[in-house]
Amino acid sequence: MQTNVLEYFEGGALAGQRRRTAVVDGERSYSFDEIGRFAKNCAALILERSTDINRPIAVFLPKSAAAIVADLGVLYSGNCYANLDIKSPVERLKATLGNLGAGIIVTAAPHADALRALGVPERTLLFVDAAMTSTPCYDDDLLLERLTRLIDTDPLCIIHTSGSTGIPKGVVLSHRGTIDFMDWAFARLNLDGTEIIGSLSPFYFDIYTLELYLCLAKGATLVIIPEQHAAFPVKLLEYVAAQAVNFVFWVPTIMVNIATQGLLSRFALTSLRKVFFAGEVFPTKYLNQWRKFLPHALFVNLYGPIEITVDCTYFVVDREMADDDKLPIGFPCRNSDVLILDDENRPVAGGESGELCVRGSSLALGYWNDPERTARAFVQNPLNPHYPEPIYRTGDIVYRNPHGEIMIVGRRDFQIKHLGYRIDLGEIEHAALQVAAIENACVVYDHANKIIALFFESEREPPVAETRRRLAEFLPKYMLPTAFHRVAQMPRNPNGKIDRQLLAERVAAANARTP
Repeated sequence: MQTNVLEYFEGGALAGQRRRTAVVDGERSYSFDEIGRFAKNCAALILERSTDINRPIAVFLPKSAAAIVADLGVLYSGNCYANLDIKSPVERLKATLGNLGAGIIVTAAPHADALRALGVPERTLLFVDAAMTSTPCYDDDLLLERLTRLIDTDPLCIIHTSGSTGIPKGVVLSHRGTIDFMDWAFARLNLDGTEIIGSLSPFYFDIYTLELYLCLAKGATLVIIPEQHAAFPVKLLEYVAAQAVNFVFWVPTIMVNIATQGLLSRFALTSLRKVFFAGEVFPTKYLNQWRKFLPHALFVNLYGPIEITVDCTYFVVDREMADDDKLPIGFPCRNSDVLILDDENRPVAGGESGELCVRGSSLALGYWNDPERTARAFVQNPLNPHYPEPIYRTGDIVYRNPHGEIMIVGRRDFQIKHLGYRIDLGEIEHAALQVAAIENACVVYDHANKIIALFFESEREPPVAETRRRLAEFLPKYMLPTAFHRVAQMPRNPNGKIDRQLLAERVAAANARTP
């Protein structure tokens, strides 16, 4: 029985593929042997500071091989890592560190001044550079003995996401949930270690979890895509082709940009064999372009909030779909159970919509240092009055189609009441993407002024009357947008998703200035 994720590494890549390339970071490549040695050195340095176990240790580093070394060093020390965004605004970073209460922060000299400016005590700083030496400074038996003290429900990592109070939520993931998900992914999605992973998402995002443990368990190679390439699709695809990347797990916004710029016809991505995506709705007409140019690739749509370890449902795109079809999120992953509940907490009938709720080992342990918020989100299963059983309420509205596949309707908080009608903004976005001139779309609502605002990417500025006429072919009058905004490119948050909050703030600010 596996009780911690480092057993993947010790029994996987370290056991049989030590000399294989583990990580490519710019001009430098690292073998599994080097990554393991550096990580254990880092663990030894941590244990010189503290012999605590199951405590959070912050990692304040850019996306790099050094960050992977730090994360694994934290795990070898018997603690849990919390990767922080080094570009986070000062007040957000202060709030995150204050809530985390980490006694040790792993960083590097170029980033230490930013922490000192926040008032972080010098004694808490631990420099990862000291661990990245060929000279071992650890006792392997001691480290492995510490790991025997862990159980599978202990914390693995803390992932911070936005919180409505201004204090980021620290979602605590366990070893058990991660092992459960990864074992399913290895078996169901044919992840066998031949993958050369084009890693694009930040390490403080949960996509990193699948990338990292695929690398450690199976000996796959993790290629860190330079951060600046994310904003330049041509550079991104050039790099993917040059590195012979054959596996990507990206957010759809980036893939939509590639498709709308016609780049798939310009680059022969012959190595690409597995294309996973998650985090947003992927418009089918752009997915179809990817499938057209990569007919032999496996395409998988994964779904799950951070509060559910990586993802809890999946859909292998195994049939032809029309451009205006909606893409399913599919079926529950093994050992995750999906409940679809109505407003009275009763299971919905077939085809009816309700809130997607999840139970099982995939659930996070809760929010770090926030029992009240944890109690609101992780609630007792209303269908089980017999013993304590938490479920997580996702806030997503879904239904099952005739194939039994789960379909997303939209977010509960994307549903609005407008002119007396209940409207889902996602339905308007789907309709907008059927308009030939519109390449990408996002709809937000100004509650104060009762304005439905459509933001869209387009090569030309289509007349508003023309756009409204085309939308009226798909939508009733009360759902038609009342404001239209063409943008060169959708703003994105650090995870690569469309920054809906920023767009909503723009609409509210513009209407506040209007007399």
